[in-house]
Amino acid sequence: MPSSYETFFTLTSFAVVGHSAHKPFPRLTFGGLQRRGKTVYAVDPSVAAIDGTPTFPDLASLPAPVEGVVIEVPRTETWAWVEQVVAAGIRHLWLHQTADTPEAVALAREHGVEVRTGTCAVQYLDDGFPHFVHRWVRQVLGRY
Repeated sequence: MPSSYETFFTLTSFAVVGHSAHKPFPRLTFGGLQRRGKTVYAVDPSVAAIDGTPTFPDLASLPAPVEGVVIEVPRTETWAWVEQVVAAGIRHLWLHQTADTPEAVALAREHGVEVRTGTCAVQYLDDGFPHFVHRWVRQVLGRY
């Protein structure tokens, strides 16, 4: 039976949230979703484009609703992005292990958002090094 982490990637549309002014945009996650044929939007309030792909400053600016959001921003910004997820009625959220906070996780869960956290999304999207090693370790530990 697939884990909650694995089923996240059965969704068809995503927003990947980064903030390039403070931390590199999560290009591996964004590109991995594109390679899987998903509809994916780059959300970054600090730049107009990522590798030629237009970005959106917030979730309310997206041209269409999305089913899932991946957030990879500094922890100090996570709460505000989770508020946007809740306001948009998005039910599936991945908080990158470097972005999660107990308060943001609690906020999302209080509003019925299914949260994935504690790990990196890229290990589910990329077979390259070091992500396949992370995947293997989590599989061995029964946490995949």
